[in-house]
Amino acid sequence: MTLKPLLNAGLFQLGWFACVFSPQYAALLLVPVLVALVHVLWLGRGELKLLLAVSVLGAVIDSVLMHAGLFEFTQPRLLIPLWLVGMWTLLASTLRHCLAWTASPWWLASVLGAVSAPLSYYAGARLAGVGLPYGLWPSLLVLAAVWAVIFPLLHYLARRLQPVELQPTGGRSL
Repeated sequence: MTLKPLLNAGLFQLGWFACVFSPQYAALLLVPVLVALVHVLWLGRGELKLLLAVSVLGAVIDSVLMHAGLFEFTQPRLLIPLWLVGMWTLLASTLRHCLAWTASPWWLASVLGAVSAPLSYYAGARLAGVGLPYGLWPSLLVLAAVWAVIFPLLHYLARRLQPVELQPTGGRSL
């Protein structure tokens, strides 16, 4: 095992904490930006498309969930806050690296998404003061169902957006 996946996981975790505490300390929003910058400089511009695509897709998904009443922020808004978009960017940085092992078989990503994403949302909501108007368990169950689908699709997107020289030869896909 190389040091890169461990460093990738560590930077993700550092960025995650910076994001959830940024509503109280806005300057912490610089951390996920710096993590993304280091990620792209270290691993190449081929990562930039994935970071941008997942960030936009995540902002749309979470904004839809917010408008469906799953999340409640302190102020009414059209789109999710920047710190939550930053979390999507950080997640994108892990798809080809420390979380690459979860891509195949597809059901592994589905199970991991259904279990870990709701827990991450719950912890983030508690730390950032985000309300869950449907209640804890209904919210976690909705997030589990959504992420059982989203996480394998994010891995598919990561494969599709790989630069030509990095694409695997053969193997199974979704």
